[in-house]
Amino acid sequence: KNHFYRIVDAIRQGTLPLSEETIYNDDTLQWAYNVALTRYQEFWEPVYQKVIPPLADLFNHGSNPNVQISFDAEGNCFAYTIDNVPAGALLTVSLGDPTNPTPLFAQYGFLYDDCKTLFCQAIHLQPQIDELGYEYKDLLIQTESGEIAYKVWDIFLYKLLLENDPDSASAFYTACTTNDEKTKEE
Repeated sequence: KNHFYRIVDAIRQGTLPLSEETIYNDDTLQWAYNVALTRYQEFWEPVYQKVIPPLADLFNHGSNPNVQISFDAEGNCFAYTIDNVPAGALLTVSLGDPTNPTPLFAQYGFLYDDCKTLFCQAIHLQPQIDELGYEYKDLLIQTESGEIAYKVWDIFLYKLLLENDPDSASAFYTACTTNDEKTKEE
């Protein structure tokens, strides 16, 4: 949200050659921002850039992409098939790590059909995650069953214990770091 307002402020300061009608039309600016945010592609070669290549931004996401996009030094966009693609098949690119679909959902607003897990995004509990020695790859939520990994519960419980019962928090910490499930259940 803050990023959007900073961009709007920059546009309204005359950084782009746009008409007054466009500059002060909040709906148009919101639409343009959303299009740019969800359609850009990042490239690292020859230099880092975010671009919206015409037509190439229309490729669908695929867990096993069949197209790779690259740019030359002049900024020309090239799309190459990675393998043989049958006539009429969808052309797909990878928009992100298939083992971590959360950024796909955050940026593009979708999860791919075969998504089995999501990472718990308890960023506000990063100190507890670090203290318990957990990693985001351990903090999973199953999309089909709704099952939540026990380590997700651990970080939330640990935070509550730290705030309300430091002695129990210490015992819980020890139980988590030594895989003592019996003590954790007490």
